[in-house]
Amino acid sequence: LEKAAPRLRPWQREILRIVRLVAQYFYPQRQTKVMNEGCATYCHYRIMNALSEKGLIGEAAYLEFLQSHTNVVRQPNYNERGYNGHNPYAIGFAMMQDIARIVEQPTEEDRAWFPEIAGTGDAMATLRDVWANYRDESFIAQFLSPKLMRDMRLFHVVDDPDESELYVEAIHDERGYRKMRRSFARQYDVAWLDPDIEVVDVDLEGDRRLIVHHRALNRITLQKDDAKRVLQHLADLWGYDAVLREIDPANEAVLAEHHASARPIFF
Repeated sequence: LEKAAPRLRPWQREILRIVRLVAQYFYPQRQTKVMNEGCATYCHYRIMNALSEKGLIGEAAYLEFLQSHTNVVRQPNYNERGYNGHNPYAIGFAMMQDIARIVEQPTEEDRAWFPEIAGTGDAMATLRDVWANYRDESFIAQFLSPKLMRDMRLFHVVDDPDESELYVEAIHDERGYRKMRRSFARQYDVAWLDPDIEVVDVDLEGDRRLIVHHRALNRITLQKDDAKRVLQHLADLWGYDAVLREIDPANEAVLAEHHASARPIFF
């Protein structure tokens, strides 16, 4: 739109450019939220404990820190009123602590699951490597341990719209741990979470209708009202009609189709 929309004025293109650059800047941060917050809380926790052990801060300051830290890393249960998904601070902090435990005091289970890092002895070196080379999805897929899954009481439930009941697909056994870890990591994969929407065609010499496809992963279509509003905004920016088709990647069938026409008052 910024470069190809035929009816945008220069100042409108500049606004689109600014929005695009800001979005591109923040996009990577969405992929490291658990790691960023985990690193921050873990390092803060270590620093404050070291200061307390050396007598450089008093008990009052230390207790104040513990109260704040505990509130930050608290993970509400799924059936609590305040539950809103997994707390990235809680997940990140717990995983950082668990990695340090595996490096310094591994069990036989840890040695079987993490032979590269178990018992190596230098927790901070391992964590620095993790912070430098992983994002949330790959971090969880690589380092979420069976012990932590047990401690956090994780389980995997499948909510199939074609079935009348929920199905517990993974529990605390060898196969279940691996399935839970894959499923949990996928919740932090931006490519899996964000709709795959792209412009596929436009007839610049004809009616100039913009055709957009959403490849609906697992046949999950967009929320109708949201799709309608966004498509209307897209048509307004484009200056002509726009069509959004939701496609099943498995067989290329059209699951839904949305239409919008540019509002002349926009220009």
